[in-house]
Amino acid sequence: MKYWGFFLAKLIVAAAIMLVVGEAIEAMFPRKMFFIVATGEPLAPFMHDLGYTSAMMVFSLFCCGLLYLIVWDQRYRCRTCLRRLRMPVAAGSWPNMFLIGRPRREYICIYGHGTLKVPEEQISGSSKPDWQPHDDDIWKELESFEETKK
Repeated sequence: MKYWGFFLAKLIVAAAIMLVVGEAIEAMFPRKMFFIVATGEPLAPFMHDLGYTSAMMVFSLFCCGLLYLIVWDQRYRCRTCLRRLRMPVAAGSWPNMFLIGRPRREYICIYGHGTLKVPEEQISGSSKPDWQPHDDDIWKELESFEETKK
């Protein structure tokens, strides 16, 4: 629940930023610049003013980029503690996909909450990353594995 709440908070902050920037663009270009000749009603400057139309195009690209960055950042966060996932490790093999496994990149939470497996190939369309939470502390598992080797 904390994971989705953080995502929602980032979206709300981004919406506030977009609203402020959009209002600043609106304030720079007055609405009563163009009129309908027959009725005298003011026209919106979109498609009638090149500067305003260009500013709105750049603003829409800024909004799309901001939303993309928010989603991209959220994908690479721990589902439990919301920290960025670290330690990417390449797994699988490109030439031996059928024997060893599909190539993927694995990220772990440094506090041992889980592992994110992101496939590197997309043959049959994009596939979702696989988040696997760890029941026990991953560092205890690794220490016990090291002790059994001795």
